Amino acid sequence: MILTDFIAGWALSISLILAIGSQNAFVLKQGLKREHVFAICLFCALSDAILISAGVAGFGAITARYPNLVMWAKIAGALFLLVYGLMSLYASVTKSHALNSSGEGVSSLKKSLLLCIGFTWLNPHVYLDTLVLVGMVSTGAQNKVLFTLGAICASVMFFFALGYGARLLSPLFAKPKAWNVLDALVGILMLYLAWHLGLS
Repeated sequence: MILTDFIAGWALSISLILAIGSQNAFVLKQGLKREHVFAICLFCALSDAILISAGVAGFGAITARYPNLVMWAKIAGALFLLVYGLMSLYASVTKSHALNSSGEGVSSLKKSLLLCIGFTWLNPHVYLDTLVLVGMVSTGAQNKVLFTLGAICASVMFFFALGYGARLLSPLFAKPKAWNVLDALVGILMLYLAWHLGLS
């Protein structure tokens, strides 16, 4: 029965995190560029761990009591996604870049982490998934600690697999044109998410 709680937490977390979103797209892009992959994956996993733990501990009740927090989070998240989406679309038609193993032109760790903070903490859906959904489902677990550990393990496995697994696509992204296509797709995804967030 104890093992069941761990598996339930793992399965729930992986099913929620697999959905294509702005954070996943950013981690994938960092993995392709091989820029600060460990730090980015670790930050995403730690952020999820904090949010999942808060959800299981009952933080979802706070958002239910103060719905205005959700509204302001949606506005901030939509603006962030809109700006980044437009920047990605602009890059898709103005930049010509390929994978550079020499390390030239690498974004700073500070800039990468600031972007990651935006994609992680300005995304209202992450609060819905972790604080509300995970928190609600955890009420049925006999051992909440193991349920929480299972959910956190799924997050850690996913982000590091995505970040480092992206290297398998390196030969394709050695071509500048592939980066233009990726920038365009990321831009379209961000604009769609901003629009969807604005309507939700």
